Amino acid sequence: MKDILQDIVAHTHSLGFLDTVKVSNEGNTVIESMSEDKTVVLKAQTHKPVKEFSGTFGMPNLEKLNLHLKNPEYSEDAIIRVDSEDKNGEVVPVKIHFENKTGDYKNDYRFMSKGHVAEKIKNVTFKGANWNIDFTPSVMAINRMKLMNDVHREEEKFSMSTRDSNGNTDLVFTFGDNSNHIGEYVFQNNISGKLSHSWSWPVKQVQAILNLGGDKNVKVSDQGAMMITVDSGLAKYEYILPALTR
Repeated sequence: MKDILQDIVAHTHSLGFLDTVKVSNEGNTVIESMSEDKTVVLKAQTHKPVKEFSGTFGMPNLEKLNLHLKNPEYSEDAIIRVDSEDKNGEVVPVKIHFENKTGDYKNDYRFMSKGHVAEKIKNVTFKGANWNIDFTPSVMAINRMKLMNDVHREEEKFSMSTRDSNGNTDLVFTFGDNSNHIGEYVFQNNISGKLSHSWSWPVKQVQAILNLGGDKNVKVSDQGAMMITVDSGLAKYEYILPALTR
């Protein structure tokens, strides 16, 4: 139980822009979230159903849950369980109970009701896209993005384009523009597919997602969408980002 909670927090709250998640269970356990500025939509699915979860509920204030999970009082032989209540004839999860092994240190983390989380996180249906580019980013490419971003910290966006190079196609990230300071580098060499548009994306969000632990895949559509998939081993997280206007 603790492992999956830590995994959810690590792939949402730790990013700095996802602080509430919606959990639903209809055969599989699905986790959804959306940033306040709508630059990132998350839809994830655990590899195995979480048996302690049932129905639909929300996890708000993930910083509080994160602090509970990190609390050394709950590091050994602690009780961490989901408590449910009967509401209008339906048994629904209402909280996570934390209790240390001696029973003298306790906390309850309360869930958000189905109705409230539906208001907080609106259903966003991603109808899919024609993915022009599909690749696995290298650790070096992700590290080089951080170096470039350190130089261009004033830039909130970067642009992505493809370029022919000796018969191959490179994926190029550009920070800034010709009217001011500008920098660019090849993020990925020899990719399959091309982009006919140079779309812009939020630097902070993309870099934070790419810095997550797990196996990653990046897909980009010329229709103005990007999906970064991160497989943690416990769940598969799909972060969908619409392109930004310049």
